[in-house]
Parts: sequence; C-alpha cells; structure tokens
Amino acid sequence: MWVDIHPGDARAGVVALTGATGFIGGRLARRLRSAGWQVRVLVRPAANTASLAGLGVQQLKGDLEDQESLQRLVADTYAVIHCAGTVRGVTPAQFNRINVEGVARLARAAVSQRPRFLLLSSLAAREPGLSPYAASKQQGEQALVAEAGEMPWVALRPPAVYGPGDRELLPLFQWMGRGIVPVLGSVGARFSLLYVDDLAAAVLQWLHQPQGVSGIFELHDGHAGGYSWDEVVAIASVLRARHIRRVPIPALLLRLLAGLSVSISRLGGYAPMLTPGKVRELRHPDWVCDNVAISRALAWTPQVELAEGLRRTLGWGEGKGKGKGQVPESG
Repeated sequence: MWVDIHPGDARAGVVALTGATGFIGGRLARRLRSAGWQVRVLVRPAANTASLAGLGVQQLKGDLEDQESLQRLVADTYAVIHCAGTVRGVTPAQFNRINVEGVARLARAAVSQRPRFLLLSSLAAREPGLSPYAASKQQGEQALVAEAGEMPWVALRPPAVYGPGDRELLPLFQWMGRGIVPVLGSVGARFSLLYVDDLAAAVLQWLHQPQGVSGIFELHDGHAGGYSWDEVVAIASVLRARHIRRVPIPALLLRLLAGLSVSISRLGGYAPMLTPGKVRELRHPDWVCDNVAISRALAWTPQVELAEGLRRTLGWGEGKGKGKGQVPESG
C-alpha cells in the first residue's frame, strides 16, 4: 500500500538527482537548492563536476549500471528525479543500455523507498518509429511503469529545451545572430520549444503537490501551436535588428552527412550525434506539444516564450521589452 510522505517527515527535504552534470540536470540542481531542497546527485567517476562546485549538493560516485550506488542514491529520499540519458548512438543497444535498462534499475532501487519519481523523457518518445533514440525513450517510460508498482511517477516529455549553458540549440541561435540560419527541418514543420527555467519550475511544482501525480505529460513554453521556422527567424530578426538569411539544408545532404558521420564514428570508436535516425527526427513535421494535461495536474503555467528566452540566453534585444515574447508578422 502506498504511503505518502508528508512535509514533517525527515526525508521530505531530500531529492535524489541523476544527470546533474548536464545542461538540464545542472539547472535543476541549482533551482532545487535555491528552493531549499537537499540534493543528492549521482556522478560518474570520470565526470567533470566543476559545475556543481559551491552548490552544496551531496555527490555520490557511481553510474546507472551499478545497483549498489543506485541504492545509496535513493536511500531515505522524498523524490527521485532522473535526468540522465544517452543521446548519442546508432544501434538500439547503445541507447537501451542507459535509456531503458538504466531507468528500470533506478526505479527498481527506488520503489522500496517509497519516494515520488520523475523521469525526464523526451517528446521523441511520441514517435518511436523514427529512431533508436526515440524508441528507447518510449521504452524507458514503459520500464518505469512496469517497475513502479504503487510508487507515484511522472514522465515529462519536453520538446527542444534551451537556455544558458545549452550546447545543442545554442550554436543554431548563434548562427542566427550572425545573420544566417541553416534550416534543418522541412519547410512546413512546426515545433514547440521550452526555456529551461520553465521546465525546472514544472519539476518544482510537481514536488510541491500534496499528493503524488502519475502520468506522462507533454509541456511547452505556452506558444500554442508551436513555431514555424519563419516565426523563429522573424523573432530573432527583430531582437537582432537585422535580416537573417534562411539556408535550407536538403534532406539528401543531411542523410549523406549522417552516413559519413556513422562511418567515421565506427573507425574512431565513438558514438555519433548525427545519424540517419537523427535526420528522421529533424525532418519530422510535427513536434508540437500540448500543455492542457500538465497545467491541470500541476497548476503549472510557463512564463518564457522564445523572444524572452533569447534575451535571457544570449542578451539579444535588451531594452526592447520584457515578458512573454510576441511573434512578429513575417513574410
């Protein structure tokens, strides 16, 4: 029988966190500490932990394949937040080792401790046929459901997340700032975005719910219907006060580059980022999220649309007004 942990419980202030040396996990660690939570993080022995210096988090050495370290991570915790995952690889086995089996092991370790459990999944899980990565994210959600029993659990499916410290979208925005943008997706594609602090706010809102909430939730920045490439370019053009040239990248060229990337990675013995599966993800026409379910469940409302997010991330358009970004008309 599930027994909820109340604020007076000695464990109420302890949150176990994986992926804290990454972009999203690191931001979450800071926000959790600022909100007064005790944070215990799992870090690989070879990981660079400089970003955690001065945060006052408890660091445990280990990884998702070490059941003993997972048991120590989740011992006497109020909540487990699982952000760690693999985004590079070619084969299902390369992704499943962490994105599926790692989730199962962590959930198995946690369930006897009776915390609430949050899995940071991906919107890619909605389209598992596109790539081994997307399939592994959906299978990771299924592994959590299978292991959770009566443990309250939530899986969040954010779209592309950006903000200070991001390494994936930041280069694209920097190219826009220089007046050029490579358009990797299809011309008519629409996609949602999410500023990292809004994601962190959703996690904190989940922590503060008096009862555990279970389910899979999409979330986005509040811009209903997502963005088109034209809208993103129009926003950046206004903030930078310059024309931005679109350079469509043909799908054939992307596929050729992906094949070359995979071949080189095999020779070099590393896992590539650009793969045929990643190209299919990039070319998918619909990555639009729906906020209705999560807003009802958590009473969470995003605060930062793209214009404001770019101001905060890159300092663009300072002095042009604050608040939710408005999409200028574009031609």
